[in-house]
Amino acid sequence: MRLFSNPSLKSLAPLLLKNKGNKGMRLINDLDSLSPPGQAATMPKAVAYQFILYETEGNIARLVLNRPALNTWDYPGQGGIADEFYSALAQAAEDDQVKAVIIKGAGKAFSAGHDFATGDIYRQAPETGARRVAQRTRLRINRRWVEAHQSLLYFHKVTIAAVHGYCMGEGLAVALACDILLVAEDCQIGPAEQRLGAGGAGIGYIPILMLSVGLKRAREMLLQGRLLSGREAERAGLAARCVPAEKLDEEAENLARAVCLLPRDGLAIGKAMTHLVYDRLGLSRGFILGYLGTALFTNAVYEDDEYNFYRERRHQGVKAAITRRESRYQGLEGLGKESQDDRPKVQADNP
Repeated sequence: MRLFSNPSLKSLAPLLLKNKGNKGMRLINDLDSLSPPGQAATMPKAVAYQFILYETEGNIARLVLNRPALNTWDYPGQGGIADEFYSALAQAAEDDQVKAVIIKGAGKAFSAGHDFATGDIYRQAPETGARRVAQRTRLRINRRWVEAHQSLLYFHKVTIAAVHGYCMGEGLAVALACDILLVAEDCQIGPAEQRLGAGGAGIGYIPILMLSVGLKRAREMLLQGRLLSGREAERAGLAARCVPAEKLDEEAENLARAVCLLPRDGLAIGKAMTHLVYDRLGLSRGFILGYLGTALFTNAVYEDDEYNFYRERRHQGVKAAITRRESRYQGLEGLGKESQDDRPKVQADNP
């Protein structure tokens, strides 16, 4: 049961996708090209987006994040990867041929989270001007963002996240909202965005994380901004399965094919019942906690002796601010982790 009065995915997509110059983008309004019920697709069908690769083949849709570098996100309504992602998701929702959606990332990572170079979205609101950002502005923007996350958790078809490399922040929110989470051994997954200072708040996935790995481990991860390796994620219950990186795509495809052996109505009923369980477990409330917590955290007061990422970004730039943020944890990152030999590394320009 949803606690927000969300528009459907079909009606949400045109609202989000006010084309802002992304020439390859296609709106979901054109439904004539979607498969009629029961009509089999023999060849992959691709749709052109700028930051998303989307295709369908038979009963499987593949949605690939494809934004340099490290598939970082903007916010819904900014005409970029977020809008394209939920437009492609809406397209899969309307295509009766699709039973399962595989979500993965191109390049070196699934997603390294939010792109801080997009600037302060609250300051970009037309009503803000030069004054202090109003709480109603923060709440309005956060609600739209969190409702997008909610639409993925309550998506009525099976979703499979295939995660390699970095998966944090917005990437983690997407992965945790999927039905099944597969990880590669080179995966580094966790709430790294908490190192901004949120202290275990500010995003709607926290109840899912706590249910997945347990309360105490979740609190440890949130308070450290800790990343787990693929094997750690599997053992902790965060991921269903961990496989070598070169086997990840094959594993996701085989799992999707197994899902597609089930009838459409069976899958739809199963998802509906799962959503009732989610609501009973309180996951719906996580989205409210997310948008309220973000509004509170982004208006936090930092004392003179406390690190303020946003001030650092304003004066020194994004890269310097992230470098300084991470350097503060030097010597502390081994706490609770596997030995370095057990943690395959990925290269990243901006972890």
